[in-house]
Amino acid sequence: MSDEAELEPQPKSAPVDREVHGPFDESEANAVRPYVDLGGVKIVPRDGLGLRLEVEEGTGRVVAVGLDFADSSLQVQPFAAPRSSGLWHEIRDQIQQQILSQGGTTRVIEGPLGPELLAQIPAQAGPGQPPVSRIARFVGVDGPRWFLRGVISGQGAVDPVAAGQIEELFRSVVVVRGSAPMPPRDLIPLHMPQGATADAGAQGGPQRPYLEA
Repeated sequence: MSDEAELEPQPKSAPVDREVHGPFDESEANAVRPYVDLGGVKIVPRDGLGLRLEVEEGTGRVVAVGLDFADSSLQVQPFAAPRSSGLWHEIRDQIQQQILSQGGTTRVIEGPLGPELLAQIPAQAGPGQPPVSRIARFVGVDGPRWFLRGVISGQGAVDPVAAGQIEELFRSVVVVRGSAPMPPRDLIPLHMPQGATADAGAQGGPQRPYLEA
């Protein structure tokens, strides 16, 4: 399937000022600004920003970028998308159904980035502890031939001031789609920045490299 093919074209979902305030396509990024190059995305370094790479166990493939900032966590993933239609409306519905099937609750709200999913997700509690849940915001932006998904947790999911800071961080992300044909929904390849080292995850889990950006 070519990267232009899609059975049911969906409208794009993005802030009206995306080209000016992000998230940015590589062609729109400031050429002289310093970035941490992670392959499919570039991140602007800033004081207090922690960066984690989430690595698939077994394959060692980097599957997501985790950013810790302003008492919040932001996970980002870039995907290939068709040129003229979007993915977020369909993907948002699928995430919603998955969370509901796990016993969570969801609500679609209109946020600064467009429609987003506010969810309460069941979390594993300790032995003898009452059930717990965590609040998360699922956001998405359709760009030119790419889609950027974000998951916000921590204070950025509940506090307006922290939310504004983490939204600005999300909007500063640069997506590097590349010119190679890719099927829609394929993860745009990510990699460790030059000079980074991987520290083994707890209890033999996947490696999660961490650095201060």
